[in-house]
Amino acid sequence: MLHCEHLNIFLKNKNIEGGPTQPQKQNCIAEMKNCDEWKPFLVMIAIDFSLTMVNILLKKVLQEGMNHLVFITYRLSVATIFLAPIGYFKERNGRPQLTFQILCCLFFSAIIGASVTQYFFLLGIQYTSATFACAFVNMVPVITFIMALPFGLETVNIKCKGGKAKILGTFVCIGGALLLTLYKGKPLFDGSHYQSAMDQASSTTRSTQKWTIGVIALIMGTLFWSFWFILQSKIGKRYPCQYSSTAIMTFFGAMQAAILGFSTGSSNLSSWVLKDKIQIITVLYSGIVGSSVCYVGMSWCVKKRGPVFTAAFSPLVQIMSGMIDIPFLHEQLHLGSVVGSMLVMIGLYILLWGKSKDMMQNNGATKFAQEVEETKEQEPQV
Repeated sequence: MLHCEHLNIFLKNKNIEGGPTQPQKQNCIAEMKNCDEWKPFLVMIAIDFSLTMVNILLKKVLQEGMNHLVFITYRLSVATIFLAPIGYFKERNGRPQLTFQILCCLFFSAIIGASVTQYFFLLGIQYTSATFACAFVNMVPVITFIMALPFGLETVNIKCKGGKAKILGTFVCIGGALLLTLYKGKPLFDGSHYQSAMDQASSTTRSTQKWTIGVIALIMGTLFWSFWFILQSKIGKRYPCQYSSTAIMTFFGAMQAAILGFSTGSSNLSSWVLKDKIQIITVLYSGIVGSSVCYVGMSWCVKKRGPVFTAAFSPLVQIMSGMIDIPFLHEQLHLGSVVGSMLVMIGLYILLWGKSKDMMQNNGATKFAQEVEETKEQEPQV
């Protein structure tokens, strides 16, 4: 709903003096709605570019031997320190009561959206590649769509074109995912002239066994990340404070990652010391931008457009990562990754086309119902 104050400010900026006519008001409202419709698109494109840079920096520090759980702990701690004062001052007047049930939801949200999920993705990136990991992220919209069905967040009507497109897109995307998982294929570029000490170490690390571990980790991370969008849509309705909820979630996530790191013995005291500038820059950028601004933006987009819309922008991360990974970081590209990624993206956009058709039909039905109500109101009372 558009507030009268916002409308008056907008009319004043449009230089409409005095009392505007009804058509002028309707035109101004339409322009404001168009602006609001574009905001989620622009926000998600900016988020995807930011996450692409996070992936590239992550690949660099992981190759240098930085511990996964140490990085996650520092990243989420930075995010908490950055967001906590913003959430406190910005949302203190309209913040609802923080109940124990909401805290439990945020704690679980930290597990599937921050600590454990990030660990799976970092493990997958280390044992495969940033481009391959982003290809798995492309499956998030379809898995989110499938998970949203039992919760009533999405519907499928197999009698209409939109419902059939959703089903077809889902199967095509799953086929691409299976191809990504089961078929690596030949390398598409001759990387022999790029060989260096780091490249040789990287190629030695990527044995078949570790590639399999990386794939399994990416599958688990993708499932967790998909369910996070569903959970976030529920949390956003009960606790609609993006800054405060994200700060609490990252705080829980930092504690979980630290406890997991110490309990598993995967990190020692020396691994908690940041050794060079690139590690410090990566931790700060990932915490402030990747885990603060991006999580707040995604929560806002889930609230505005739903979980499937927000997850649908995941393929942009792979495209952007590939544009940087291959020419600048000399990342190898395999045939299975290319064909599988293409199938995943084709299936994804078939699904999104079907969703847009359903939205158009629903909007048309709603508009027709409103017109019927207006006609009834205009009829003379007997």
